[in-house]
Amino acid sequence: MVAVVAMAATVMLGGCITLEAPDEPIVIELNINITQEVIYRLADDAEQTIEDNSAIF
Repeated sequence: MVAVVAMAATVMLGGCITLEAPDEPIVIELNINITQEVIYRLADDAEQTIEDNSAIF
């Protein structure tokens, strides 16, 4: 019985809802700015090792 009432309500509401496509296309503007900063910090002993072996690096 409840199912019949629910179906009847759905049919009655079905005619009240209308969907229309817009006349103009939908435009989405995205302004994305990605900045990445990488900082390498060497310990004093590693820096000294690189200076001592500059031919390797």
